[in-house]
Amino acid sequence: MTYRELDTVVVTKDLPALGLKRGDVGAVVQVYSPDALEVEFVTATGATQAVVTLSADYVRPVGRKDLLAVRQLDAA
Repeated sequence: MTYRELDTVVVTKDLPALGLKRGDVGAVVQVYSPDALEVEFVTATGATQAVVTLSADYVRPVGRKDLLAVRQLDAA
């Protein structure tokens, strides 16, 4: 899959150090190579939760049958 800036993606693996869980939605903010993406994840109010460089195998594109949901962040 080739990603472009501003593509919406879904993280496919839990990333507990970043407070991210499988299924969280982010936006590609930079494409470094076909396998290296900078992705921003935000809360429902727009606060940045994480900006992280991920291998493309850690994300997938949003699908037509995906349903967005809200979850609360784990307490720090």
